[in-house]
Amino acid sequence: MAVKPVRWKNETFRIAYDVVHPDASKDLIVLHGWGSDKELMKRAFAGAFPDFRHIYIDLPGFGKSSNDTVLKTEDYAAIVEIFLESIGAKKDVAVGHSFGGKVATLLNPERLVLLSSAGIVLPKPLKIRARIALFKLLKPFGGKRLRRLFASRDAADMPQHMYETFKNVVDEDFTERFAAYTRPALLCWGAEDTATPPATGETIAKVMPRAEFCLFEGDHYFFLENPQPVISKMEEFLETI
Repeated sequence: MAVKPVRWKNETFRIAYDVVHPDASKDLIVLHGWGSDKELMKRAFAGAFPDFRHIYIDLPGFGKSSNDTVLKTEDYAAIVEIFLESIGAKKDVAVGHSFGGKVATLLNPERLVLLSSAGIVLPKPLKIRARIALFKLLKPFGGKRLRRLFASRDAADMPQHMYETFKNVVDEDFTERFAAYTRPALLCWGAEDTATPPATGETIAKVMPRAEFCLFEGDHYFFLENPQPVISKMEEFLETI
């Protein structure tokens, strides 16, 4: 593992990263989802794509990368851009899972692979809407203790600045951002995914001009459960780059 300091908006972020196949001439940037880290992505893909230099990044506030401030998705993309420039990396291919899919899209790489990407907002069930309304009503009286009771597992134990970041990014509608990506894209989804259901991937495929949508067995982490079919499809997608 290596660490690279990056300056953005008067803040310094120490970005932890790993490089696999360092002598390859093409670059493959791999971004994890919310609450995850680069190690999870390496488990799936480190043994594949030998013609690419893999760059696995811990996004700020996750894994071994630091963050002490409130961010938006655009900030994450800007920080990653600066980081990639600092290590001389090219944006040949970006692979993003869940939240990382939104960041990968903003990088505007030559080829884009989305793995159950976030970014399409679905209506919240009545039960969830009721919990949110009750939380807002009681928030002045409960503070952080109340947040632990009402927040999702993704948010309950976060530091305050990461909780505010989570609120910034969780309900972003990225439809226009996806539509603006005009290069080739491969959209891979788990058929049993309930976090970002397959219908959200189909929506992205409809608005993204050059996207191919593929469905695989498994849930939100389908690429870990049975990686080889996903890797084979990605190899096919990347063979002409």
